[in-house]
Amino acid sequence: MVDLHVHSTRSDGTYTPTQLVDYAIEKSLSAFALTDHDTVDGLEEAISYAALLRQQAGKRISQPALIPEVIPGIELSTEYQGKDVHIVGLYIDYHDARFQEYLRHFVASREERNHKMCALLQEAGMEISYEALQSTFPDSVITRAHYAKYMLMQGYVKSIAEAFDRYVGDHCPYFVPREKVTPAQAVSLIREAGGIPVLAHPILYHMSDARLDALTGELKEAGLIGIEAIYSTYHACDERQIRRLAAKYDLLISGGSDFHGDNKPGLDLGTGYGRLYIPEEVLDRLRLAHEELVEQKIR
Repeated sequence: MVDLHVHSTRSDGTYTPTQLVDYAIEKSLSAFALTDHDTVDGLEEAISYAALLRQQAGKRISQPALIPEVIPGIELSTEYQGKDVHIVGLYIDYHDARFQEYLRHFVASREERNHKMCALLQEAGMEISYEALQSTFPDSVITRAHYAKYMLMQGYVKSIAEAFDRYVGDHCPYFVPREKVTPAQAVSLIREAGGIPVLAHPILYHMSDARLDALTGELKEAGLIGIEAIYSTYHACDERQIRRLAAKYDLLISGGSDFHGDNKPGLDLGTGYGRLYIPEEVLDRLRLAHEELVEQKIR
């Protein structure tokens, strides 16, 4: 069993990259993709720790324990016709210079947005600063989930939902939109970094069938390779719809829990809300596609 959509404390999850590896072992996963939002900062930690465990296990016993493969990934935030659309990248070369430059630019843009949002919330009477958020959530890419949690901790709201409904949701007076690329640009960035671009959880965008079909077609032309057809909140009819899209546009199937730890209560690594199952064959096909891309690049 694998999980190809997982978050750590380096974005808006509650497990550190190291803890994710340990938990993946506990859950008997053969592989998981660390796909934090717009950052690759946790990849080195998770990959190195898994390698160390594998080395130690090999020395202790004749048959090493199942240490999961940590797939280097990312989830890029984009915008399409006024909607947030996410593109997951799998097997990215996270050391790629152009990709790193893009991420640095994006982080600077996000920081500027965060300072503006903090100023607006201060005008509303909340003692909240970007520095306080960074101190409270060290080593994290600050997202609106962190704002909501901070507001709850400080007693400004009674729930995370209230924070989004009144203060930091898309149409609230204190929300400042951040700079985003288009989904097609994200696909190209991932391809240039040697990765496999995947359209994440398309059902969650609540598009009409025609609009989702058009988006998928556009992204296929831009270089899309996969689509998330197996996901924690999907019903059987949702999975069938996405599998039909995959067949129409010759896309590979991907799947993930979108695990965030305590930030998504009841949603577990590998199994989602209890019925999720992503077979290793899904990863085998994606891995093969990545190997073919690498070979093409060498030629």
